Amino acid sequence: MSGTGVINYGSGNFTSVWNALNYLDLEIHEVDSPEKMEGVDRLILPGVGAFPSAMDRLEHLGMTDAMQNEVIGNRKPLLGICIGMQVLADLGTEFHECRGLGYVAGTVRRFDSDQLGLPVPHMGWNELTILSDCPLFKRMSDSPSFYFVHSYRFEPKDSSSTVATCEYGEDFCACVQNEHIFGVQFHPEKSQHDGLTLLENFCGLS
Repeated sequence: MSGTGVINYGSGNFTSVWNALNYLDLEIHEVDSPEKMEGVDRLILPGVGAFPSAMDRLEHLGMTDAMQNEVIGNRKPLLGICIGMQVLADLGTEFHECRGLGYVAGTVRRFDSDQLGLPVPHMGWNELTILSDCPLFKRMSDSPSFYFVHSYRFEPKDSSSTVATCEYGEDFCACVQNEHIFGVQFHPEKSQHDGLTLLENFCGLS
């Protein structure tokens, strides 16, 4: 077995990510147990919902230990989407402080609606500002557009981890990278051409 593994830990947008990859006719495999991570070349961690419940599900299924072995130990590329990006952080603050995977140093905090003067959640289509050369954004314009739905944002400890930003009252981190580990706050599976291009770019990584 090879190709891309999509981690199924009960997140609601597993199916939409799976369908987008299937539309691209890519080699994909459902990873619903730790053992299935071993046979794939790279991993996608989708996610919608809350940070603590996502971490609880991953730990309950033994996925966190398996990801440590495959992503950190064997250096398999990983793409986290939405909550899948946020749990890459050291710490989440949704409902209560919760430890994340710790793959990208930083903290996830809620948007301050009063400070922004804008409604939360942030929802809709927005252009990105690309800050550095990142393989996810190959074959795209300088300001690709993606679909967002979120109330919390990733605040990296090291600014160099932020490879793209989006503006919602102020600039926030829309994409992180730590070597072979990537996270996107938006939903590429719902973002039409640019989103499909991003998924295809990731699935071409080795």
